[in-house]
Amino acid sequence: MDGAKVTVGRTAGLYAGAAVLRLALFTLFPGLPDLLTGRVEISTPVTSFKRLQEGLFLYNHNVSPYDGGVYHQAPLLLPLFSLLPSFSTLPILTYLLYIAVDLLSAGALLKIADSGEAGSSALFTSPRREKRWSGFIVAAVFLFNPFTIATCIGRSTSVFTTCAILHAIAKAVAGAPFSAMVALSFATYLSLYPLLLLPPLLLLCYDRRPPSSQKQPLLNFALSHIAVVLAVLSALLQMSYLMTGCSWEFLPSTYGVQLTLSDLTPNIGLWWYFFIEMFDSFRSFFLAVFWLHLSSYVGGLTLRIRRQPLVVLTLLLGIFAIFKPYPSISDASLFLAMVPLYRHLFPLMRYTFVIAAVIMYTTFLGPAFYHLWIYAGSGNANFFYAITLVWGLGLSLLVCDLTFAVLRDEWEVERPEMVGKEIRQI
Repeated sequence: MDGAKVTVGRTAGLYAGAAVLRLALFTLFPGLPDLLTGRVEISTPVTSFKRLQEGLFLYNHNVSPYDGGVYHQAPLLLPLFSLLPSFSTLPILTYLLYIAVDLLSAGALLKIADSGEAGSSALFTSPRREKRWSGFIVAAVFLFNPFTIATCIGRSTSVFTTCAILHAIAKAVAGAPFSAMVALSFATYLSLYPLLLLPPLLLLCYDRRPPSSQKQPLLNFALSHIAVVLAVLSALLQMSYLMTGCSWEFLPSTYGVQLTLSDLTPNIGLWWYFFIEMFDSFRSFFLAVFWLHLSSYVGGLTLRIRRQPLVVLTLLLGIFAIFKPYPSISDASLFLAMVPLYRHLFPLMRYTFVIAAVIMYTTFLGPAFYHLWIYAGSGNANFFYAITLVWGLGLSLLVCDLTFAVLRDEWEVERPEMVGKEIRQI
């Protein structure tokens, strides 16, 4: 009992420290939120708080928020923020909302870590599973990650997607598949791309299903829970339809923008510069190629690492942080929050120093190169795009290195005589 009280006290202290830090940054540096909101590394056309304010202004004046061609986010965010006092007169409640969402995300991550799923799944048990960090440490890494803090201070709406994804995974490992599907539906409604997480999440739910569903075949289980996702998404879309005056115009303005990349605002992704240089006659073809490339990882990873669906979810989050149409450091912070779950695999990773150096290098040089291009006028778009390529390289190395460590761990279980021996690719 005393140990439980100490654990609860430590967790409460962690949450309080994270909340105080964020609140201090909000209040002691009043110009910082607007500065970070304008950064392309934090805000994208589909997550920007400034664009949300524009849509909210139109919504409050009984004008369609999608008329101006600026607002590209989910319609149901508007009534949520309209319940809050005006940001210009009383911003503290908006600050508290973003802080609360970060704490909820950390709570879900803590439950995922404490479940032990990363080291011991239903079909695979790592011999290194004892070498793991507690949920307290994993949550602390997330809450005090500079990328997470910057996203919160910049008030990007991607924090809601992050929260929904982490709760979907937490509910899956807790044996609550229905709640996991509902949470994933909300994430998909907000950002579209989380729908690609459905196959590995279904497998994770199936592996951790409650005893009452033990005899249910995988196909029946999958179909019933896919129906839940479709039903929740249909309900959310129907509510959006009614909220926008019985109009479906929000569909091309939210999901259509992500599918067609109609807004080419620079970001830390790989798509924007490529399609700026693209001839219109080839645009449709390469849009299909880019989306096919992004979605092609889902099936391969799900089948190859079937015994560890949580690993598949983690790797896909890393891939999305690199290759989705409008990525930001929020996507990277979500991926980096999941990596500490695999503390037992760190000794098998080969390029940790290089990965850390590349990510730190691009974190400091990215804003400098953007300044040279936009403000100083002494550079061009190639400056900023080059550093985003290096950023993508750093995250790609981390994804590949973690994949190698996972496969090496499985291989050593299958062939114990190879433990500790060097592997060379021929």
